[in-house]
Amino acid sequence: MWPYYPELLSRPVPRYTSYPTAAEFHEGVGPDDYATALRNVAPGTPLSLYLHIPFCEQICWYCGCNTGAASKAQRLAAYLDALEAELALVAKYIGGRGFVQRIAFGGGSPNALSTVEFVRLLDRIITVFAAGQPEISVEIDPRGFTSEWALVMAASNVSRVSMGVQTFTPHVQEAIGRVQPLALIETCVSSLRSRGIKAINFDMMYGLPHQSLEDVRDSLKQAIALRPTRIALFGYAHLPSMIPRQRRIDTDALPDANLRFQQSALGFDMLVEAGYAPIGFDHFALPEDPLAIAAKAGKVRRNFQGFTEDSNETLLGFGASSISMLPGLLVQNEKNIGAYRDRVNAGALAASRGFVPDAEDMEHSRWIERLLCDGHVEVRADAHPTGALQPFEERGLAKWHGDQLVIEDSGRPYARCIAAAFDRFRQSDKLMAASQAV
Repeated sequence: MWPYYPELLSRPVPRYTSYPTAAEFHEGVGPDDYATALRNVAPGTPLSLYLHIPFCEQICWYCGCNTGAASKAQRLAAYLDALEAELALVAKYIGGRGFVQRIAFGGGSPNALSTVEFVRLLDRIITVFAAGQPEISVEIDPRGFTSEWALVMAASNVSRVSMGVQTFTPHVQEAIGRVQPLALIETCVSSLRSRGIKAINFDMMYGLPHQSLEDVRDSLKQAIALRPTRIALFGYAHLPSMIPRQRRIDTDALPDANLRFQQSALGFDMLVEAGYAPIGFDHFALPEDPLAIAAKAGKVRRNFQGFTEDSNETLLGFGASSISMLPGLLVQNEKNIGAYRDRVNAGALAASRGFVPDAEDMEHSRWIERLLCDGHVEVRADAHPTGALQPFEERGLAKWHGDQLVIEDSGRPYARCIAAAFDRFRQSDKLMAASQAV
């Protein structure tokens, strides 16, 4: 069991899917910067594409994603038209200089589209980017998944499917507005595997309303029995003031900080014991999975999709709220679906805010990423944080070996807090005060 120091976990820190994080993005960076970066894509640059589908057949109460109900076919069709226009516009700026290696569909729920719409969108991507045989991954909502979807994805050469499971416990499912029986998940997994799609991810959660330690144990037992190739175990973030749909969740029913910590620790122990390799602080993969292989070689990266084996430096996001990462630029599309459509239909890039990191930002970004991905990083001597790491060092959670900072096994739950010591935008006296708390 990991040592529990609540005072070290009380300070909110980002998940660091980028650095600087989206909280630092501003409107001083936008379409002109994005256009310049696209024109500067060098010949032969490998590209990763992300397509955001901000629609779901049913809206779950816990969800913090940019998504809405797919209740109006006309609204969804108009969005897809704009998405195809954005694809063509970005491809024109790049001018055929890059080649697409990866395509990821996320949301929302990409299977809120019809299978015909999905095939058409994928064909459009392949055509405008002259993509050959990219690796294709798709997030799905099991509640809207059918055997037809499995057939279409196999025919479309989809190689990986990520499935929102969250929990198998019925009373917890009811408390978060996502009821999906175990039999449904079993059918989805079987249907995918029978069509040759073997790479299957499960997204699981702890810290949910009315969720006990035994609930987490039982759900993970059932997940392990289905043997997905990857499992991501996320902690639920309750932010009802920012995410109105979460107001339907009973705040008093949420596990306290101590129980959340125990749930996370239990999940880690169970998944490792079941043969999954731990990746970063919340991902787990079977040893033969590319993510585990990359982790063993020290090549795991972190981006807006979490921990990944994707080594491409250029990730292009399409759709409302999607984020693009290019050398020297982070940029986010307009979040509002209507405003996004208006921008693209007017022939303009949808980028509305972003950040241009300087050399020091990029150096700190590398330190944070390597700490989260590898658990250690070498930092030049004059950049060692003077006080922010003290509480973690005093408790044996992190240690310096010369210029190399190492997060000990006992410090894994504190990885983001330790990485925050290198965050130029979030230095705080609270960490210094924490060193005196115990």
